[in-house]
Amino acid sequence: MDIMALIDRIEEIIDGAKTVPLTNSKMVDPDAIYEIIDEIRAQFPDELKQARWIVKERQEMLEEAEKEANRILEEAQGRAQAIASEQEIVRLAEQQAAEIMDEARAREREIRLGAEDYADEMLANLEVNLGKLLTAVQRGRDRLQGKVSQRQ
Repeated sequence: MDIMALIDRIEEIIDGAKTVPLTNSKMVDPDAIYEIIDEIRAQFPDELKQARWIVKERQEMLEEAEKEANRILEEAQGRAQAIASEQEIVRLAEQQAAEIMDEARAREREIRLGAEDYADEMLANLEVNLGKLLTAVQRGRDRLQGKVSQRQ
């Protein structure tokens, strides 16, 4: 059941509650409300877990890109040392190592930016969902306060 349906159930419980004689108060079963609140809470962790997973996945991609860059750098340095006997060959190896490093940095940057964009998109989606929930909760409270004020 989605969060909006659960909030509707809370409103139904409040609307259907009996009025306390000689007051404007209503008798509500707190266990029923707490049960619904627990269901609402149970739905939030999935979205939060997803956001945490995105951040973790991004970090893992960055670490993988860094390891790959280090491996490429070590490979390039090993090649350069193996053929260092001639000046021209050494210069070419250093140039190639720099190109490999530039390529690795560009690849790492591309992966990082993609991960950040994905994380931002997921967090924006989460923000929208939480905003809708907050609006629904406020609407419910406003209705509840409006009904209490009308009966006084």
